[in-house]
Amino acid sequence: MKVGVFVGSFDPVHNGHTNVMNYLVDEKVVDKVLVIATGNYWNKQNITSLDIRLKMLDLIKNDSIIIDRNHNKLEYTYQILNALKKENPNDEFYLVIGADNANTLHKWKCYDEIIKNGIIIVSRDDIKINLNLPKLIVINKNFGNISSTKIRDNKDDYKEYLNKDVYEYINKNGLYR
Repeated sequence: MKVGVFVGSFDPVHNGHTNVMNYLVDEKVVDKVLVIATGNYWNKQNITSLDIRLKMLDLIKNDSIIIDRNHNKLEYTYQILNALKKENPNDEFYLVIGADNANTLHKWKCYDEIIKNGIIIVSRDDIKINLNLPKLIVINKNFGNISSTKIRDNKDDYKEYLNKDVYEYINKNGLYR
């Protein structure tokens, strides 16, 4: 089975994320997408609690979009991928990243271990991708120009970029004032 591994803070999950996930499954790029919200994201400050982010992710899951609760505490992407391979040796894993991360991927901890897996790069903002890897898939499709940061800064102005249930959850719980 081909599994897309989408790792991120998802603070909050928005339609750009879900559109990518659904596209990957609908177009049979992968069989399912495993979404892993990071517990302690190394480069982010003031992140919403993992429990809250997982609850928001639960609102967008389906049979092909699986929310992972077993690997959230692993600090680095290579650790997540290694654990998944050990637990599911017959599956083929593809790390899903945006083009903004593609050109710095070589700086990630244990890069050589990461690229033993497939890499799916989602184009973004006309960023030129300078990677040549054996199991590289580039998705040249616009999934919308939205970021979780914009939503956190003004959720009401960007509510059309949120799943209705996620938006209601954010308001009900007083998130992102």
